[in-house]
Amino acid sequence: MEAIAWRSVLSLIVVSSLMVYEEWVSAPSCKIIPGPDPYEHESGRGTEELKVMLVGDLLLLGSEAGFVNRYFRDYYMAKFFRKSFDSLNPDMLLVLGDVSARGSESTRSNWLPVFNQFDRMLGPFLGLPFHVTLGDRDIGECSGLNPQSVNWIAGNLPGLDSAGCGAFEISNVSFVSVNAVALLCGNNKLRFSVEKVIERERIDLRMGEEGTAEAINYSGKFGKTYNDFARRENDTSSLSGPVLLLHFPLDRRDDGKCSHENSNTRESRIIFSAHTHEFCDHTHQDGTREVTVSAMTWKARDDPGFVVATFHGNRREVSISYCSLARESHILTAYASVLVLLLSFVIVANISQWRSLRL
Repeated sequence: MEAIAWRSVLSLIVVSSLMVYEEWVSAPSCKIIPGPDPYEHESGRGTEELKVMLVGDLLLLGSEAGFVNRYFRDYYMAKFFRKSFDSLNPDMLLVLGDVSARGSESTRSNWLPVFNQFDRMLGPFLGLPFHVTLGDRDIGECSGLNPQSVNWIAGNLPGLDSAGCGAFEISNVSFVSVNAVALLCGNNKLRFSVEKVIERERIDLRMGEEGTAEAINYSGKFGKTYNDFARRENDTSSLSGPVLLLHFPLDRRDDGKCSHENSNTRESRIIFSAHTHEFCDHTHQDGTREVTVSAMTWKARDDPGFVVATFHGNRREVSISYCSLARESHILTAYASVLVLLLSFVIVANISQWRSLRL
């Protein structure tokens, strides 16, 4: 009887410890990223603030998710969202594309479990304003881009038009999300629709000395670039322009390199992007600051993360924080250690009980 009671107490201790560990490890660890603006810490910030949480590349599998993804990875990602909501208290959520891992290959019936999984993962964020941009895994690359499919997917996400673009304003901050996949795909109906959105919102996509058409090639993945459209002039002050949301980053020539060098130019505009699965903060020569958001899934990297952008006053000042989440390898190691420890206790207890019976 004593041995049974001892085992029950041990099991209770182990389960309680795991529950405490799960809550602790699910909390994000955030740090403020210094910006390029030499005046960003001056006094005089407005009292009004808009705190936005930005995530990218969730790569949900829906009904195709296996046991590990469904009951381990997706379970923890939902906990990460909930703990981030509780600890950071954001005002809005932005998802910068690639919600689905295989959306471009999926039928509409296969997309429905992805949408359901997406809603379950967001949890409390469904009560906040949120917006989703489209990524290449959602709608495909140029050769497989289908306007009807894009229209249907966009219709199931908040605030997107038939071309996968959107424009909205919250707390006096204007945002424009652009279907970057369609914009890279030469002469097609979707690209024309995207260009109309950009013209309407008066967005200037020039990238100063680097040249957008040169900067975006993604190692030959897309044969077409912004070219003439990217070089057009815009007489609107970039300071008063909207926050631009893209899936593809403008600042890198391939997925594996990030230049953290910032120009000395005061920050004039901010762009948020994703796709490369790693965090990057880069300021272009014209003062445009581009923040690339890390993937928020263990399917893409061992150390997922996200970004929190706080807009102060009239948006002329933006604070960026990078939030890291627990490594999958660390959690697996912790579970393995507990399992080994528990098995050791069981073996020792059985040996002790066997010896007592012999005596």
